[in-house]
Amino acid sequence: MPPAVRPTYGSLPVLLALLLVLAGAGPTGAAERPVVELSASQAGTGGSVTVSGSGWRPRALLTLLVCGQAEPKRGVTGGTNSCANADGRAVTTDAQGRFRRALPVVEPPVPCPCVVHVATVTGAGAEADAALQVAGHTVEPLPADAAGGRLSLLADTRLRGSGGLLTWFGSPPARTLVVTVGNVGTSPVRDPVFQVGTAHGVFAPEWQDQRWRGTIRPGGKARIELPVELAAGAHGDYTVTLKYGGKVLAEHPWGVGRPWGVTLFWALVLLVVPAALFRAALAVVDRVHPRRPGHAARPASRLRLSAARRPAAPPWFAPEADRSEARNP
Repeated sequence: MPPAVRPTYGSLPVLLALLLVLAGAGPTGAAERPVVELSASQAGTGGSVTVSGSGWRPRALLTLLVCGQAEPKRGVTGGTNSCANADGRAVTTDAQGRFRRALPVVEPPVPCPCVVHVATVTGAGAEADAALQVAGHTVEPLPADAAGGRLSLLADTRLRGSGGLLTWFGSPPARTLVVTVGNVGTSPVRDPVFQVGTAHGVFAPEWQDQRWRGTIRPGGKARIELPVELAAGAHGDYTVTLKYGGKVLAEHPWGVGRPWGVTLFWALVLLVVPAALFRAALAVVDRVHPRRPGHAARPASRLRLSAARRPAAPPWFAPEADRSEARNP
């Protein structure tokens, strides 16, 4: 029989480390996904349901919306335009990533099937849905071709356009996001709704739903152009994100210059306004207290009065002609 192989003492620490790694790769290795639960699966308008969740990022700000034309597996197919945005609620998760919030039940702007859509507002994006039957609301089946059509990015994205004089003076910066996508699914995609998000620095994107009019056949491709606009006076480093069907298709950086025209305008205001106020103040002072120049000619009446009060000169100081007249009266 071959001799038994005995592990050396030097290999024991390595074995222990491997055991610890294998033990830690079990339940803790899988990332916990956000979960949303409802106190009732059906409710009528005017009522409310309690929405609870777990597995979210701690201290995260979330929005709760009732959305139509949606399913938990497929998400909100029509974007946030299919949600009752005016009646939504906001909630902040606790230190363990859990929350609990009452949400009023309202009819979404599109037919059901409906869900309660929960999504993050700031930080890393995350979302989850829970099915909700809104009693009395119209129900229509979801488009059958939406499941078979899948869009994928085929070329690099770019931002078309540039700033102008109005942008230099604080007008909203605007560009056109240009992407080329292809349909890698088995059914055509008609009038797809994209989500375009703009994020400044480390903040979460602000999403806007935009519908592209057209049909992309299976195996075909299309050039998509979507407008992107920021708020007035925006400047700094931004990131434009394109998302479709809950999947991020592309991201593109956007460096926006500072609107120096606004700074120049306020600098001129700070110089011109004080100067104008100073001139106005001088005009008021001159009107209330007129200035008297020191070398101005005195009035004629004062000159005559001075001549009358002045004593007559002696004869010996008079001119020669006057002396002769004084001697021969």
